Amino acid sequence: MEDKEKEMFVYEYAVLRYVPRVEREEFVNVGLLMMCKRLKWIKAEISLDRAKLGVFDCAHTPEEIGHQFDGFLRVAAGDASGGPMAELPVEERFRWLSAVKSACLATSRPHPGLTSDPDATFRRLFSELVR
Repeated sequence: MEDKEKEMFVYEYAVLRYVPRVEREEFVNVGLLMMCKRLKWIKAEISLDRAKLGVFDCAHTPEEIGHQFDGFLRVAAGDASGGPMAELPVEERFRWLSAVKSACLATSRPHPGLTSDPDATFRRLFSELVR
């Protein structure tokens, strides 16, 4: 019996960051955004670690930070409550969400990769980069 190679898909990801004080250019990795255009697949998740946030002179409470990221997550998920951007195709939502900004919610530059299982790759990257 011959093993079939799994089909590989190009994906892109960006690390979601909280920037406590934009002028200091410090940040805390708090989540992950990942997209596979070919599969029309996108996923975003955050995890706010109070201990990590406590090291910085944060201008916001963890609840305020979480509330702001809720809107980000709604757009990524295509939830209508995320507004008009949530209605865009996955690749356009990814581009909009991962665009460079000077704000307390930011992302890394997008990075590409290949995967046969986007969900498993997302879990691995989330574990390595956020937790």
